[in-house]
Amino acid sequence: MSKGKRYTQQFKEEAVKQIVERGYSVAEVAERLGICTKTLYHWKSELHGSTDQIKSSNDQVEIARLKAELMRVTEERDILKKAAKYFASQPE
Repeated sequence: MSKGKRYTQQFKEEAVKQIVERGYSVAEVAERLGICTKTLYHWKSELHGSTDQIKSSNDQVEIARLKAELMRVTEERDILKKAAKYFASQPE
């Protein structure tokens, strides 16, 4: 017994791109392509879910880098404040 129609990976990716990147609704894309909305939701979670995880991981790396840079800049600022107070209190 056949499980149904098979679609290529490229077809699935293009269908999901119409939802994610171009902003079409799932119902609209499903009707246009002649597929079930449930199938399209499945493809979306399958394909787009993995890219969300990668983006999330990249975001975490960027956040860690920015926190380290903020700490360094804050330390530099504090040093400059102390130096300014020191030189301001010195008579000429």
